Amino acid sequence: MRPSSFFYQIRQGFKNIGRNKLFSIASIATMTACIFIFGALFSVIMNVDSVRRDLEEKVGVTVFFIEGTSDERMQQIGDEIRAIDHVTEVTFTSADEAWENYKAEHFASNPELAEGFKDNPLANSASYTVLVDRIERQQGVVDQISRIPDVRQINQSSAAVRNLASFNQVFTYISVAIIVILLVVSVILIANAINLGIQTRSDEIAIMKLIGSTDAFVRAPFVVEGLILGLIGTVLPLLLLFLAYSGLVRALLMRFGFLGEMGDVLLSPASVFAVLVPIGLVLGLGIGLFGAWITVKRHLDV
Repeated sequence: MRPSSFFYQIRQGFKNIGRNKLFSIASIATMTACIFIFGALFSVIMNVDSVRRDLEEKVGVTVFFIEGTSDERMQQIGDEIRAIDHVTEVTFTSADEAWENYKAEHFASNPELAEGFKDNPLANSASYTVLVDRIERQQGVVDQISRIPDVRQINQSSAAVRNLASFNQVFTYISVAIIVILLVVSVILIANAINLGIQTRSDEIAIMKLIGSTDAFVRAPFVVEGLILGLIGTVLPLLLLFLAYSGLVRALLMRFGFLGEMGDVLLSPASVFAVLVPIGLVLGLGIGLFGAWITVKRHLDV
């Protein structure tokens, strides 16, 4: 393609937008709303998933041994557990450490009560705490650990994380459904805007076809129009979202910063938008291109 033809098609794309101001504004407004809602939902989903993964990393299973298991055998069991797939961390707690932890938790206000125990009441409570990379894989790991000789009991406490994972899945499905509806509406509006542009230039298109212009040459200005509408309708909501999310993060950290862990769980604007910006651009440009392509295709048979 010659440079003159390329720039001609670019200029025509901008002119088409100017000729159809009302539909162009409607398309951009719908696209802006679509991408904004998508970005907001996407940010929430990412943060919910971050919280879920943080909980997964902290919720493990506790493995106890049969009475009389030697220290050497406990060490062997630990090595066997570490060899299991998806196990990320194995921490040993001796019986003495277990008793000290229990006293610190339950006898902190009345330490003299703990002095009444001459022997360690938790003498058979040495254990391993086992963490798994994904909560969904925890049961499989537990099944393998239960088959190891000298393992007496395995305690699990993953109900809360499982419920959160289920909530996250349902929330994702609902978000996807809303986003798909908005995307379809955006495509229809952009297609209508471009269709109006084609109607106003139908005679010109017919003449171009009669003198031998290719379909690609006729289609190009309208594709440019669709891409421009998609780009504007994507950049604007992404900027608004970045400002809104950054302000929200600052407000939450100022209000709840004393909790300490809030800053570790809440995702930073940079980490969210490093993923959101490419996805938003692909969606916006894709909607604009698709809307233009399917609309022009219906009018090329002259």
